[in-house]
Amino acid sequence: MGMSRTQVANIGINVRPPVDVCEDENCPFHGSLRVRGIILTGRVHKKLMRGAIVVERTTTQYVKKYKRYMRRRSRISAHLPPCIGVEVGDTVRIAETRPISKTISFVVIENLGRGG
Repeated sequence: MGMSRTQVANIGINVRPPVDVCEDENCPFHGSLRVRGIILTGRVHKKLMRGAIVVERTTTQYVKKYKRYMRRRSRISAHLPPCIGVEVGDTVRIAETRPISKTISFVVIENLGRGG
């Protein structure tokens, strides 16, 4: 791409760039992957795949008939660049990108830390 190893690309989103440097082509900061579309926040549910994580988002939906709230969840697979360190339970921000594999169309752009 023409960037030096220490240079970090501006991805057009107001996030803290990672301190570590990686050689991943599918990294928005050090590779050639472009982010576009929606930006979501969720909790890391699984970290079992190599270079990918599962992010879980929980929401509540009002059910008019029963006058109660129902909990819903959605799980999204996201690419994890090596320069961003996350563990299960961390809150992360993910951004939409081109399809990387059959189920992955998001990439982690920031680790917001524990809880949240």
